Amino acid sequence: MKNRAMIIGAIEAGKSTLTKALLGREVKAKKTQTLHYYDWIVDTPGEYTENPLFYKNIMATALEVTHVLYIQDATKKKSIFPPGFSTGINKLPIGVVTKADAEEADIVRAVSQLKKVMPKGPIVTTSAYTGQGIEEIRNLVQLNSLHDMKHYVEEVNDNNVVYHETLYK
Repeated sequence: MKNRAMIIGAIEAGKSTLTKALLGREVKAKKTQTLHYYDWIVDTPGEYTENPLFYKNIMATALEVTHVLYIQDATKKKSIFPPGFSTGINKLPIGVVTKADAEEADIVRAVSQLKKVMPKGPIVTTSAYTGQGIEEIRNLVQLNSLHDMKHYVEEVNDNNVVYHETLYK
């Protein structure tokens, strides 16, 4: 199976904008109403993550992917993911901080929030408009293990990509 990533996160967290940036298409926000399959990416509606009644949709879609991108908007003070959320989805996790270029972005807070969602894995700080972190996500999705992801992050040695291994730290 070709590696494929599902993108999940809150409404207006930047999932569709990130999708288009990852695919190299024009970056313009548009409300996602249903699942959208684009090449190696599955873009999900924010409602899937914000309403626990839709978690079954996330679980069903996860069967079709190899990676899950957990999106945290750097301009938001709260996370919509419950602590340890990624442990319920047996796919390779990648934390993604979006809107890093926004004036009100708090990247440290966003990274901290993602560390509570994932027990371990890479976290990439991105801007769909400047291209920050986009290539790193593409490369991470091509990898097939947490070990390979950790090695990649160590080799890249870029402040926009970190690897963490401790839940809640």
